[in-house]
Formats: sequence, structure tokens, C-alpha cells
Amino acid sequence: MDLIGRDIPLIDGKEKATGRMVFTADINRPGMLYGMVLRSPYPHARIVQIDDSRAWKQPGVRAIITGKNRQFPFYSVAGQKVLDEQLLATDKVHFIGDEVAVVAATDRDTAAEALRLIKVEYEQLPPVFDPLSAMADGVPLVHQSQASNIPYRMEFSRGDINEGFAKSEVIVEETFNVGHQYQGYLEPHAAVAECDISGRVTLWLPMQSPTLGRITYAAALGIPENKIRIVQMPIGGGFGGKLEYKLHALCALLAKETGQPVKMVNTRAEDFQAGLPRVPMQIKMKLGVRSDGTLAAKESEIIADSGAYVNYSHGILLSACHRHDNLYRLQNIHTKGYLVYTNKVPTGCFRGFGNPQVHFALESILDMAADRLGMDPAELRLRNATQTGDVTVHGWQVLSCGLSDCINQSTNGAGWQAKRLTEIKPDTKDQVEKKAGQEALQEARYAKGIGLACCLHVSGNRTFLPYFDGASCRITVNEQGMAIVFVGETDLGQGARTTFAQIAAHELGLPITDVMVTLVDTDINPHGLGTFGDRATTLGGNAVRLAAADARRQILAIAAEETGSTAEKLVINDGIITGEAGIRLSLAEIAQLALSQLAGGHICGQGVYIPPDVTAVHPDTKYGNISCSYPFVAQVAEVEVDRWTGRVKVNRIVAAHDVGKVINPLLANGQVDGAVAQGIGYTLMEDMGIANGKVSNKTFSDYNMPRITDMPEIKSILVESNDPNGPYGAKGLAEPALTPTAAAIANAIYNAVGVRITELPVTAEKVFRALKERFGCP
Repeated sequence: MDLIGRDIPLIDGKEKATGRMVFTADINRPGMLYGMVLRSPYPHARIVQIDDSRAWKQPGVRAIITGKNRQFPFYSVAGQKVLDEQLLATDKVHFIGDEVAVVAATDRDTAAEALRLIKVEYEQLPPVFDPLSAMADGVPLVHQSQASNIPYRMEFSRGDINEGFAKSEVIVEETFNVGHQYQGYLEPHAAVAECDISGRVTLWLPMQSPTLGRITYAAALGIPENKIRIVQMPIGGGFGGKLEYKLHALCALLAKETGQPVKMVNTRAEDFQAGLPRVPMQIKMKLGVRSDGTLAAKESEIIADSGAYVNYSHGILLSACHRHDNLYRLQNIHTKGYLVYTNKVPTGCFRGFGNPQVHFALESILDMAADRLGMDPAELRLRNATQTGDVTVHGWQVLSCGLSDCINQSTNGAGWQAKRLTEIKPDTKDQVEKKAGQEALQEARYAKGIGLACCLHVSGNRTFLPYFDGASCRITVNEQGMAIVFVGETDLGQGARTTFAQIAAHELGLPITDVMVTLVDTDINPHGLGTFGDRATTLGGNAVRLAAADARRQILAIAAEETGSTAEKLVINDGIITGEAGIRLSLAEIAQLALSQLAGGHICGQGVYIPPDVTAVHPDTKYGNISCSYPFVAQVAEVEVDRWTGRVKVNRIVAAHDVGKVINPLLANGQVDGAVAQGIGYTLMEDMGIANGKVSNKTFSDYNMPRITDMPEIKSILVESNDPNGPYGAKGLAEPALTPTAAAIANAIYNAVGVRITELPVTAEKVFRALKERFGCP
């Protein structure tokens, strides 16, 4: 039953569309309490004393916990070496929104009133907000336990950087700045916790990695891992922001303290002020290109603003310093990276994991070099594109690569040659007034441009996780002949469960309606690392494929014994087993036979996928093959720029994605549409408005995200390079689909009006100022 490559709607789509899906905030447990967090109003202050006596007198208050006399160390298990964070602030607060106390009460209003009645005396300390200033000697330390405000730094080289620049015809240097971006999921962080009489905690969480969460929260609470069970709830959007989060452990802490179930849900304002938005960066880049257009050398310095705590920012910095170097054939590299503390909201994972920031810089500076050489930017990229069979400068083994195909198909699909402007002649308003007619007015005021940008990503990531990279799956065939899939990778709403069901049904010869994919439960499911790094389809999908094949082998063995045939002569299609001499049995009949033969047991297929030839990056050299497959993308943006106001409108995006093999075109194209929307927001609109450590834009009415009216026409092109390691040749899509959008739009703006914007977001004001500075208009 061939289901690969077919449009299969989300298996949980009806639940979502009808509002019947139960999310974490919908859970109600008997005797449930409501928890809330008291957060710091200051970016940097010493806690002198906390008086909670009046709050305890409030009827209905069941627990108040502070960090003054109890410490709960909190850190991500993903290779972090710096212990800089507590569940609750002990002696200092480090950003506006830092957790100071938690309260559990019989209802939300009582909990809120108890927070109001807790009196905290603070001694304000000098804050540091600018990462460049924070790096200097003698500035206030965000963490007294650290020798400086730089918890991580890295430096690595390949080849001979000096020789590369000496042989360059063109050398281009520029500094790029990218800011915070909020993940913008509909569902804020939430948790429900319950502690049984033995002290074992069950957490219901909308979480991308229940396994990593269990390890982290057990350490924070000081209990063994087997004393925590995490049940993954449907996730109302994640985009990287739903990994380990302190609210989860605080909820468990309150449940243990009270002996009652507790629910905690962030307000939207809390989620903005104390979430983990995209890591801001300043990127200095110097690129040398030979006269024939081949890349000769690249030097980079990246300063990443970690905010108050490290979280995953060290891994994000490594990704930003390292990953983009593998996109093109470039041998001479020198890179420095610095992670810097500031008294601002801690930053963390967001779709792309450092890639959108640095690709904005790389793909912009490539266009700048092409302009200096008088070369078509598409041709420059084609001359340097990584190819199938390459081992890149950092040791990545590229077993499939559709980058050149993506460049050609996206530019052809956009009509690149016909639409590119090669000369910019903006007219001022005065000049236009001398021309006749409305048509001349429109032509002079509105300029159209087209831009290209590329990227690559991983499908799984062995860079900094200390455990393993791979996936495991178990498929049980019950007595009705239905397949139940247990896998450790989570569905964020992107359709992973649908993809897993599709793979299992394809291998087992079942209709997809006879396959159920469970949500992750750490007591039942394999311990998967979760969904991030575009690992779900490639690694999780491979595990499902292997488990289904194992279950099919068992089914056919039983059927062969029952019919006197051989397994090789039997096939399963649409849940029916057929063979020679009119053999015809339903899978349900075989499942019943298995139930009898196994004394009530079920057919159970096991699948383990460990990607071959994947190694952890060397901690010093940063060299190693970190993933089993690498997806590539080329996007073309078409924009219209109002020369008189600076306003930019994206008219069209042509996005070509090397996905290896398309498992489900419907879901794949949906991923592209959503990624483009986020990319447009990142490029043109989204600004958290952080001033003096405070987030100003902390509601969806104030935080400017794309609406449907801002969306362009999107032409999605799915390129198949058939990766030997992916299931049926498939590799990742979700994260790289966002990564090149900012540079493509920025390059299109330059093509339209001749100004290069190097800071995100690219607002109308920035474009207007740049036009005025360069051309003296409007």
C-alpha cells in the first residue's frame, strides 16, 4: 500500500478544527490548585528580605515557596557546563521577570492576591544591557560566580586565512545586527503536576522533549529520574520555545509541597517577559572572493546576547559560528564567537537555532561581493555550491545535496533574469512632479526588486548533546489488527504523528485510519531526545519504518504458518493478506491468532535507528560529521518598496527546498507557508521593544507579527535528492524553510532601491533613512 508521497491530512485535524483537542490549560484534576509566579520588577538587584506573612493569612493559600532558604539548581542537560540558574532567585535577581516566589491557592484570584501581599525588599544594582559593553573590563558582573560576563567563547580556523584574502579580487566587510524574536505560539507555557503518596510526580506538559525535561526537572527537584513521569500534551505551537522551562519544575515543586494537583499557565505578558526568545547577535563578517567568483576566505566575529542565563545559547552560538560554513566550498576560515550575559530576558531556541541570524549576514555579504564583481548573485552561488559527495570544511559528509537544483529551480520559477534590476535611478518627489501622468508617479514612487538567499541545516544534531543521536520505536498490533505506534519524538503541531502514521501504514499495508500514534509518555514510550534540529522525520521516521517492518515480518510469519505458504509469497494491502491459491486473511485474523499463541500478548515490532558515521564535534577544533543528512534551501523574494515612505511589501516568495524525498506534500507545503510567514515577521516587523531590560511589546496587539494581509503569494518547490540515510530518502524541512527569508528580502530591497539594510527588523524608517542618506530623496 503505497502511501509515501501522498497528501494525507493531519490525523488530529478534526480535533483541532472543532475545538475538541484538550490542551494543558484545559486539564482539571480533583482538588486542583492554581499556581502563580512572583517575578522581579528590576533587571538587577539584591534580595534583602522577603516577607510573606500577609500572603499566608489570605484564605485559600496552600503554599508559598521562595529561594531565600532553599536552593533548586536549574540547568539544561544539553551539555551546559555553567550552573548559573536557580528555580527561584536566591540572593539576586538578574532580569525583569526573574522568578522570586511561587504561590499555590484554591483559585487564580486568590493566588494573584497572595502575590500582591508578598513584600520583597530589593537593593538595586547597576545593570548591563548592551552585550558589547558587558564584555569590557570593570563592568558590573551579571553573575558574581563568573569571572566575567562571557560564559562561553570559541575560536577556530581552517586553511590559511591570510593567503585566502591575499588571493582575493574583492574583499567585502560589514557588520550585521539581529534582535530578539518571540516564538509567537498561540499556547503560552503551561503545566499541570500531581504528586502521589510515594512522592512520584506526574507532569502534563506541552513539551518538545519529555525525556530531556525529566532529566532536568529531576535534578532541579533533587529526586531520582524515576520519580518523575512526563505526559506530553498536544502542543499549541513550539518553534523551539517549548523545551525545558522553569515553570514546569515550579509546578512540580508546588504539587510536592501541597500534596495536591497544581496547574500553572503563563499570561501572555509573562511569556513575552520571561520566555526564551531568539538569541540576538552582532555579526562582523569579512569575505574574500577571487576574480572568477570562487570564495577565497571568510573571517567572522559573532557576539551573542545570552540575556541573564545560558540555557541553550551556547549551542546556538556554536551553530551560528559553524553551520553556515558548510553551505559553500570554502576552505579558508577564521571564526570567533562570544556568548555574553546581560540583564535582559534569557534567550533560547527558536526555529533555525542560530542559522537565521548568521545566514542573514552571509547571504547579504555574498550579494555585496557579487555586486562588486559585476556577477549575477545566483551565478556566484552556483560556482561555490556544496555538492553531493563533498566533505565540507568542518568534516560534514554530504551524501545528498540539491542546492544547485534549488538555486536553478527557484530562480527559474521566479523569472529571475527578466526581473533583476541592474541600475537604480530613484526619482525625488520634485522630479516626479515634472513628469506627466499618474503612471509616471507610480513608476517613480514604487520600485520592484528580486533577491536570492540560500541555507542548509541538519537532520539530527550530534553537536552538543551528551547522550546519543538516533531514535527508537515500538509498534504493537492489537487483536483488532490496529497498529499502535510508540515513538519518542514529539508532534509540535507540524504533523509528526501524521507522518509516523503514514510510514507505519505504508510498511504494514494498513489504511492510515488503522494506525494510532500515541503522544509521548515517559513511562511508556521509548526515550527519544525529542523534536528539534529537524530530527523527527529523518530519525524518528526511520525508527518507525524499522519497527513497522519488524511487525510485518512477524505478521507474515504467522500467516505463512497458518496457510502453509511462505512469508515471501504473501503481501499485505489495505489490511488484507493475500497470496497464491486464493489465500486471503485479514490482518485482524492474524492478530487474533497471535493473541492466542502469545497467551494474550500482541505482535510487537521494534525499530532502532542509529545514524551511521555521525560524530560529536570535537570540543576544540569543532570538526566532525554532526548529522546523517543535510537539507538545503534556496528562496527568491520579490518585493515592492515605496521610495517615499520606505515601506516594503513582499509580493512573492519562490522557495525551493531539498527535502530528500517528499513523504507528505500537503504537510511539507504547509511547513513552507508557516516558515515564510515567520521569516517575513523576523525580517520586516517583529521587535520586542526591550528598553532598560523591560519588554514593551508583550501582547499580540503590540507585538507586530504578520497577519494574513501581509502574506505574499508563495510558490513552494520540493526538490528530491534522495538521501541514503533518510526514510525513503527524506530529510528535514521545518527549520531551514525559515532561515534564508531575511537575506532574500534584504537582497531584494537592495535590488529595488539600492540601499543595503544590515539590521533586523528592516522597518520602513530604516529604509527611508537609508534612501535619504544615499540619494537625498524623497
